[in-house]
Amino acid sequence: MQDRQDHFAYCVQLFGGTTAFARRLRIDERAIRRFINGERPISDTLLQDTAKALRDLAADANGAAGTISDSLTTEPGEL
Repeated sequence: MQDRQDHFAYCVQLFGGTTAFARRLRIDERAIRRFINGERPISDTLLQDTAKALRDLAADANGAAGTISDSLTTEPGEL
């Protein structure tokens, strides 16, 4: 159970913290804290939703990185 809480807490931090995670998944911040603290069980559905949100975040980040790379006039490592 502790491993699940720890991993969930890590995932929340990948979003930038409780507020950003709550906004992204449309979950109350207090509920997220309760999941992390072990006051409420973390369901498989919540973890599936978290995994989907992480995949979406990664896709958004890759898209933003691609836009930056496409707009640069020099190759990486050149000055």
